[in-house]
Amino acid sequence: MSAMTVNLNVVSAEENLFSGRIESLQITGSEGELGIMPGHAPLLTSLKPGMARIVKYGGSVDVIYLSGGMLEVQPNNVTVLADIAIRADDLDEKEVLEAKQRAEKHMNAHGGDVGFAEVAAELARVTAQLRVIQASNKKV
Repeated sequence: MSAMTVNLNVVSAEENLFSGRIESLQITGSEGELGIMPGHAPLLTSLKPGMARIVKYGGSVDVIYLSGGMLEVQPNNVTVLADIAIRADDLDEKEVLEAKQRAEKHMNAHGGDVGFAEVAAELARVTAQLRVIQASNKKV
């Protein structure tokens, strides 16, 4: 018996990151974590920075970092339109850790200044990237 699948396309302004049949998709919507399976009700929602965990037809897993964007679920098609999307394998853990430390240091040094929201957003972004790297290392 073959697994039920749905077609998924993950695209950013730069490239098409994934196109193919999937068994499931885990993604961070504006209201929290979403699990998309074949037969999911139609849905249109914004995405928060986080991870897209794709279980492809056959069971192998892809992990992609998304900076945000939109998710559209239709009966036979799921589309992720990402602002920025980076494959987990293309994220440099050392670089991301350094960026996280810089952001934390900046937040501690300049707690109440005008750039606080910007630094907080940067910290959220690099923290999400670290989670993607860790998930990819484990292939959870």
